Amino acid sequence: MSDPASTPSNQVPGPADRLRIVLVGTQHPGNIGSAARAMKTMGLSRLVLVAPEKAPSVESYALAAGADDVLAGAATCATLAEAVADCRLVLGCTARSRRVALEELLPRDAAARAVGEAAAGAEVALVFGRERTGLSNDELQLCHASVHIPANPDYSSLNLAAAVQVLSYELRLAVLAVAGQATGPDAEGGEGGPERREPPASHSEMEGFFAQLGDTLDAIDFHKGRAPESAMRKLRRLYLRAGLDSREVRILRGILADAQRMASLARKGD
Repeated sequence: MSDPASTPSNQVPGPADRLRIVLVGTQHPGNIGSAARAMKTMGLSRLVLVAPEKAPSVESYALAAGADDVLAGAATCATLAEAVADCRLVLGCTARSRRVALEELLPRDAAARAVGEAAAGAEVALVFGRERTGLSNDELQLCHASVHIPANPDYSSLNLAAAVQVLSYELRLAVLAVAGQATGPDAEGGEGGPERREPPASHSEMEGFFAQLGDTLDAIDFHKGRAPESAMRKLRRLYLRAGLDSREVRILRGILADAQRMASLARKGD
């Protein structure tokens, strides 16, 4: 089993090396192989399996049709949170609207955003759910945005590998576009290049911040007896939209720690 964040040791990491395809709860081993084939045809190599019902099998390798290296290098994680812990951007591919309010992207827009983040040095995950039921609401809650393939509404059911192929193709186009731009005057290190900044906050850093934010809001009685879920969903969207870097998260967590300390002192003074 390899690390979800690993890249081949003989390669200089580029945007495609920071993109991972995450399959959650895959039910049929053959679909894992077909997804691996779809990835390799488009230059992607990082596959992560989250709690698959069955491990990759002979059928998986047969349907991979030569993408054996992608299958052999696939990491397996127990939870989606573990699989995307180091990611700056997590996009959930879903075929239908759910109660979790997420920004909805078309595949081309999602690919452009994903490759843009990867080109800036961030880890990015595109997450695909179970063949029959897709991603759960709790799993979508871990995503920054959703991706919807605008298929024929009269026959909109794409199988897992077909969906992976569509997104892999769009990622390929976006990677090639970035590679073309990298030779221009705005390439990093050239005149007018992008300003360097702190590393983007990882998924685990943001989740740690959200947990502390929830505890702090409880400590200061922010909710006044109301259910906290709605406020936390809105706050999650607000902070995720801000695109915080690691240093900014540390500053915010310091503020929260002081707020918790003051709330504790206030309770002792009552």
